[in-house]
Amino acid sequence: MSRLIRTRRVSVLVLAAVTVLGLAACGAEPDVDEAAVVRGPSKASAGSPGGSPFWVDPESPAARQVAEWQRTGRPSDAELLRRISEQPMAIWPAGEDPAAMMRAATEGAAKDGRTALFVAYDIPHRDCGQHSAGGATSPEAYREWIDRFAVGLGDTKAVVVLEPDAVAHTVDGCTPEEYRAERFQLLSDAIDRLKRQPHTTVYLDAGNPAWITDASKLREPLTRSGIERADGFVLNTSNFQTDADVRSYGQELSRILGGKHFVIDSSRNGKGPLTGDRVDAWCNPPDRALGTRPTTQTGDPLLDAFLWIKRPGESDGECRGGPAAGKWWPDYALGLARNSPA
Repeated sequence: MSRLIRTRRVSVLVLAAVTVLGLAACGAEPDVDEAAVVRGPSKASAGSPGGSPFWVDPESPAARQVAEWQRTGRPSDAELLRRISEQPMAIWPAGEDPAAMMRAATEGAAKDGRTALFVAYDIPHRDCGQHSAGGATSPEAYREWIDRFAVGLGDTKAVVVLEPDAVAHTVDGCTPEEYRAERFQLLSDAIDRLKRQPHTTVYLDAGNPAWITDASKLREPLTRSGIERADGFVLNTSNFQTDADVRSYGQELSRILGGKHFVIDSSRNGKGPLTGDRVDAWCNPPDRALGTRPTTQTGDPLLDAFLWIKRPGESDGECRGGPAAGKWWPDYALGLARNSPA
């Protein structure tokens, strides 16, 4: 990820997701047609926990940690961690065969009649060589990876978050100019390939309001990346900007893009971004809290869902004592849960 002011993220999607943590839901479901709500997944039934139609992974690192702490005499901590383990979170498939990592989620979601949430995160020259460096080794390798990813989705109802940071890095200058045209084409092709799956909804990542402060700068790169054929865009992935700030920014970007819908990652923004020293403010900032729980009940016809895209408790990178990006960090997870209302 780019290091800018970008109180940002660094971890490894395709997606799905999200009611307010400790607050009342933002209001009645927006008066929009069923297909426009997280574009494909249906609205949650009245009996769905938290108004969320998304699948909860019973074998997530958080769920396994809860079980371990129950066994080893830490019942109070285990109970706190349920604030994470019982919520739907995105799966970030990695490796050459992402479909293998997706299988448990697609099968579990199909069995439960729910929607799986994924992040596709393998673009070449990923994260400009920083904490989450890596990605496919060539355009051809990326197209093959996306094809395997799409095959892994099958007929399952799924939301995919496409390539966190990839577009915003072309705007802030982190991605060298010689790679930008290639990146836009790869993202555009990825949208087309993913949308061939019959029940897949795709949101293209568009950064956050503290990173690209002038939303109009995203118009051209998002357009060149095929946003008109995606279901919408994603904001605040793995970041900490408040719901209010992100929603306002999303409404402005939607206006610029002719009315595109959007979703917000609210996984760790319960206390907003780190203030004061903002160096690496995006990377494992201390004393943060969980945000709005995953829900499609947003009260805003443009905002399809609040989602937990970044999995709370997984590290942003080797900063502030954290493990490598994407690795489970139980102490940080416990802090997020403890700082959040029940």
